[in-house]
Amino acid sequence: MAEGLNEGGSEPGDGDGRGEFIDSLMDTELYSIGAYFCDAHPDLVDELVERSGEIEHAGLEEHSAASGTPIEETFETLLTGLAVRYYKAVAGP
Repeated sequence: MAEGLNEGGSEPGDGDGRGEFIDSLMDTELYSIGAYFCDAHPDLVDELVERSGEIEHAGLEEHSAASGTPIEETFETLLTGLAVRYYKAVAGP
């Protein structure tokens, strides 16, 4: 177990189970991008996560070529999908 953390991963003395570490994870650009996308497009979240997983599995260039999508757009989809997954992992369901 990490030094200074309780069994649940929080810092000693945290009443709500969230420590400074978790709060720091929420203070990132990746978190903000994920939060914005989830708030602005809740109906597209599942599709985006699935598509970014496909890109991650196939590779950026290969997926771009196979789908006929410009590589810049493919990268944006991958990055936004990662941001949404990051946001959901930190914020919870």
